[in-house]
Amino acid sequence: MKRYLILFLITFQGLMAQVQFEARVSKNSLGINERLRIDFIMNVDGDNFEQPSFEGFKMVAGPSQQISQSWINGRSSFQKIYSYILQPERKGVVTIKQAAIEFNGQVYKTNPIKVTVTNAVAQERDPNDRPPGSGNELLTLVAEISKTNPYLNEPITAVYKLYFNNIGVTGFKELAKPKYNDFWNQNIDIKQLAIEEGNFQGQKCYYVILKKTILYPQKSGKLTIEPLSLDIGVQLPTNRRDMFGQMIITEDNKVVSAGAKTINVRPLPESTKPEGFTGAVGRLNFTVTPSKTTLKNGEGLDLIVSAQGTGNMKLFTLPKPVVPNALEMYDPVHDEQVTTSLSGMSGRITDKYTIVPQYRGKYAIKPMQFSYFDLSSGTYKTITSKEIMIDVLDGPTPAEANPGASASKNAVAKADQFKNIKSRTALIPIEKKDFYDSNLYLGLLFAPFIIIPIIILARKKKEAMDSDVTGNRIRMNNKLAKKYLSQAKKHLNNKEPFYIALEKAMHNFLKAKLHIETSEMSKDNIRELLLSRNANQETVQNFIALTENCEFARYAPASSASIQQDYDKAVLIISELEKQIV
Repeated sequence: MKRYLILFLITFQGLMAQVQFEARVSKNSLGINERLRIDFIMNVDGDNFEQPSFEGFKMVAGPSQQISQSWINGRSSFQKIYSYILQPERKGVVTIKQAAIEFNGQVYKTNPIKVTVTNAVAQERDPNDRPPGSGNELLTLVAEISKTNPYLNEPITAVYKLYFNNIGVTGFKELAKPKYNDFWNQNIDIKQLAIEEGNFQGQKCYYVILKKTILYPQKSGKLTIEPLSLDIGVQLPTNRRDMFGQMIITEDNKVVSAGAKTINVRPLPESTKPEGFTGAVGRLNFTVTPSKTTLKNGEGLDLIVSAQGTGNMKLFTLPKPVVPNALEMYDPVHDEQVTTSLSGMSGRITDKYTIVPQYRGKYAIKPMQFSYFDLSSGTYKTITSKEIMIDVLDGPTPAEANPGASASKNAVAKADQFKNIKSRTALIPIEKKDFYDSNLYLGLLFAPFIIIPIIILARKKKEAMDSDVTGNRIRMNNKLAKKYLSQAKKHLNNKEPFYIALEKAMHNFLKAKLHIETSEMSKDNIRELLLSRNANQETVQNFIALTENCEFARYAPASSASIQQDYDKAVLIISELEKQIV
């Protein structure tokens, strides 16, 4: 037995040693203006390839896939390669993290690779070419902040402008969105980008406003606005001309950033802060208005508490009215009629209270105070409303409302005197039943005769399942298909992870249903195998078309609607193939 165990361990280690998965880079040190090639190489047909995040690099191209297989002297060799072209985004030592694959239920990962990124290096060029950016071209992104030392809750604006000159801009995409930590913020819609003439550092140029944002600081002290970064497609002229004498234009990509901005937020004065101040800042007016002041029995009124003007309208609360106990007041209905522009928020906010009187009489709603910080004078202002008198003409008085209250309370008190005396007695035997011959004793006695056969049957079933290699692989691929289809549903709002997961789901579904490996998944082979299993020709064509679309859609622009349609289409196609395949 020991000999067989040793032989099994040696065989298992040999199989494990056959799987090789590694990452190779074209160079371990490069300038920030150079590019890097990285290859992920495996000697088995691994599934569910997971690429690293490539933090610190911009992906210029990839992934491209190469598969080669050969037979030499009766021995086969296999190689699959995923390749990427990367552009460094910062200097220093950058680590490329691990990639991963799955093979026969095991996960294999590459080792991390450290790459040193240095200053830009000189590159050999054709002497007839003019290097991009070597002339008087201008391309810069600027964040213009309206005020760098505002008060707490004072509005400021951030306008992002792209200045350019003697250079063609073909398009752009965001690499990093600006982050407004500790700011309330709202983007101002730009209906259409427009090119305007301007001046940047004394140089005449053109500019485009890309983004407008209104900000309200929510914390005093130094706050940082993280920068906006863009990858811009550009066209640059060279010194070369074509056969018609026209200047040859080269296309390239440039990364620009607006840079981080520091805002020094001043706190509001503490020494003069009024009692009940809730954070209102701006120029505001305050009113308290009842819908009526004279009521009949059963009628109610609406008390409208509102503030209107310009300021941080959505960021403070209105004071709550205080009413006599004889008036029943319900929770308010809050309403906001606020517009937001580059000058800040303006409009009206309202709390509407419904008040219902309980008794006849006259009742006073006390005056209410509302305080705000006036930015123009740098002082607090307090507005006090008038006292409101409510006259209830008819209805019961408090004494008439419940004349029998005292008698009722006395009757209840007398009835409760005998409440805790129980009318029945439950007797419990002093001597307890012996354990021997009890139900628990008999259960424990016969339990082994039931449990042991169940364990033996379960063990035999597990051994049979473990020996079924093909069945296990089918079950594993089925499980992976469901897993990645579920992941695709979670990423409906994130294009690239969605299509990666959807492609893997369809990939594993085929492996489970057709019992094939990745290397056999050519378009013609898939069509032939599906049709031979009685699949509908139209369904097969839709499956292949959707598989091809996954790779294309990862890099093409796509709306959330088209992503949802692709997901619904994949669920429908897989469901139809489940029914059709025999």
